[in-house]
Amino acid sequence: MPYPSYFESFDVQQALADYPLGDAFLERYQGKSREELRELQNQRFLKLMARGWEIPFYQRLWDDAGIKREDIQSLDDIEKLPVFSKSDIMQSVEKFPPIGDFSGLEGLAPEERPPVVFHTTSGTTGRPQPIIFGPRGREIQAMLVARSYRFMGLKPGATVQSTYGHGMINGGHYIREAVTRYTNALFLSSGTGLETRSAQQVQLMQDFGVNVLVGFADYIKKLASVAEEQGIKPGKDIPVEMIIGHLGQETRAALSEAWGGAKLYDWYGVADTGCVAAEGPDQDGLYVWEDAQYLELLDVDSDQPVTPGDTGNMVVTCLYKDDIYPVIRFNTCDITSEIVGENPFQLPFRRIRGFLGRSDNMVKLRGINVYPHGIGGMLAEQSSFTGEYVCIAERDDSGRETLTVMVEVSDPVAEHPAIADQCAALLKLKLGLEVGVEIVSAGETARWTEIDRRQKPLRLLDRRFG
Repeated sequence: MPYPSYFESFDVQQALADYPLGDAFLERYQGKSREELRELQNQRFLKLMARGWEIPFYQRLWDDAGIKREDIQSLDDIEKLPVFSKSDIMQSVEKFPPIGDFSGLEGLAPEERPPVVFHTTSGTTGRPQPIIFGPRGREIQAMLVARSYRFMGLKPGATVQSTYGHGMINGGHYIREAVTRYTNALFLSSGTGLETRSAQQVQLMQDFGVNVLVGFADYIKKLASVAEEQGIKPGKDIPVEMIIGHLGQETRAALSEAWGGAKLYDWYGVADTGCVAAEGPDQDGLYVWEDAQYLELLDVDSDQPVTPGDTGNMVVTCLYKDDIYPVIRFNTCDITSEIVGENPFQLPFRRIRGFLGRSDNMVKLRGINVYPHGIGGMLAEQSSFTGEYVCIAERDDSGRETLTVMVEVSDPVAEHPAIADQCAALLKLKLGLEVGVEIVSAGETARWTEIDRRQKPLRLLDRRFG
């Protein structure tokens, strides 16, 4: 029986026209108004909703909320729809194993199934989640990453080394697809330290003249130390010009300095949504790709929109994913805030501050929300801080919750007893409450953060419920 292959199943040129890259992107959107953008979003949203009503997962979700087709007439009605999160997806997987009923493949015989790309999440926040992509959605996802890199200033003919993981994890694969298909860079897909030893990664960089590094900031910073240990000078022997990664609130200055002054660029996305926002050459916040992604910032407790400038959960609707696994009001549980004001490129897109922490990884102490992923940025003023830390949440017999931050420093701990007090004072000033601080030598948090094995180091050990 004949069936379409991957690139026969959609129009690549039309996708590029719909979601332009490089100069074509600026030509399309510079000077456009928010009203013009909203009209485009509305068209894509209505097409997405038509697909959503065909998916059993959404039929059940919306029916339980009392939503009927006629209730959603335009994008203005999106707030009537319930949000969902990874827990809802995993419940779907449990009820309808092994891939759930959210993809749109339900009831199709194998010979009727369109081409798909199958991966899972990393499992950082629990059991890995299955992720399925159709060809069109997959390629537009890659185009958005390429748009980001090219907007940041990726030069023609660059040599890019990626430390994103592979295996079942989605990240490394779709970054490779983005760079190799939609730029002309030479791409070294080295993966994590488990896939390609750190010392070998450094040698690859030197041998091939790598000038762009992409991946998670923590591991890229570690590679600079590995290079030094091998007598290779980052920035000189390996002339890295750009580091494109998930920077969060860690100190950018230390990472840039470790690689000889390389420019750093942040971007945000998760496996379910693909690339949502990316920093531009102005390096003043992350531009939300609002032609492809409708982003809401909602209050952590009430799911109501926050005032522009306040922090909230990023809730994403993928306007381009109307084939396999439509994503409509997905709560990432990642926190950010909007940057209010005009941008120098006269783009109609909003900007956000990037990843500020996870609402489902939050510790509430004496009425104050503490996000462990934000602690590193707060400690950046401490000159001896290596950038590595882990937070330990505990509950005593009386039910009182405490938080201790284990902080790595480069100075000999015994010779500088005041460092703990300095770090504690810094955190009290920025958090508004006292937390415990334990100072340790460089490398001692690795067994807790698992930085040598994970793309995303663990920053919270939650012992409150064990």
